[in-house]
Amino acid sequence: VQLQASGGGLVQAGDSLRLSCAASGRTFSYYHMAWFRQAPGKEREFVSGIRRTGTVDGAYYLDSVKGRFTVSRASAQNAVYLQMNSLKPEDTAVYYCAAGDHIFTGRHSSEYTYWGQGTQVTVSS
Repeated sequence: VQLQASGGGLVQAGDSLRLSCAASGRTFSYYHMAWFRQAPGKEREFVSGIRRTGTVDGAYYLDSVKGRFTVSRASAQNAVYLQMNSLKPEDTAVYYCAAGDHIFTGRHSSEYTYWGQGTQVTVSS
């Protein structure tokens, strides 16, 4: 699977952005997908995940983004999205999408095999 993330940008606090992750391959619906982020000088951090198509209760989030971010997937487009509302300066980071076929919690980067190149999100105060 090859992943291509896009949609980042420079916004003000309170604004919204929608990140997209386009995936290659005909087995996209089989993979568990996730978004991670990495701020300068910090470790990569889990943001949101969505389990393979057809899984009940597929979406889950980092506590600090619950209620503000929404993850979704569109199998017909081989894509996963992250709608980010009410953005805060602390959301500033490079955002990465990831895919994995076997996950446990889904919240650790080591559980994912495939990674996109990252897209920069900068939120000014």
